[in-house]
Amino acid sequence: MTVKAMGWAHSFPVSGGVRAGRQWTREHLDSLPWTAAEPETVDSVVLAVSELLTNAHIHAHSDAQLVLTWDGDCLHISVHDEDPALPRPREAAEGAASGRGVSIVRALADEWSMRCQRHGKTVTACFRPTLPQADEEPTPDDAGR
Repeated sequence: MTVKAMGWAHSFPVSGGVRAGRQWTREHLDSLPWTAAEPETVDSVVLAVSELLTNAHIHAHSDAQLVLTWDGDCLHISVHDEDPALPRPREAAEGAASGRGVSIVRALADEWSMRCQRHGKTVTACFRPTLPQADEEPTPDDAGR
């Protein structure tokens, strides 16, 4: 079996990086075959990118390196920053403007992970489109989607 992966990487500075990261992500997602049919997944990916970049900038006080990788099954979003401390979910106070980033990413992604590295940490989220792959026959349940 041959796996053809596509990927992109870009660094986003603390100043103005989150907005630029959302735009950059949307532009690159447009090149994938499933995104036009899955606008909700695209929106979830862009929101997760926004949350992960924001966390890197606010909590790590560092620029963030964003890598998008499509492996034919999962769109992997990886954000690396320079702080080795792993993010932790927390309960945001009612009405608080922040404190929900990790919880949002966990709720949106099909899978997610964190790992410490020599110079910081990387948080990765995986998003799987719900459309059947090109070599699969649609099932009767797929006809209604």
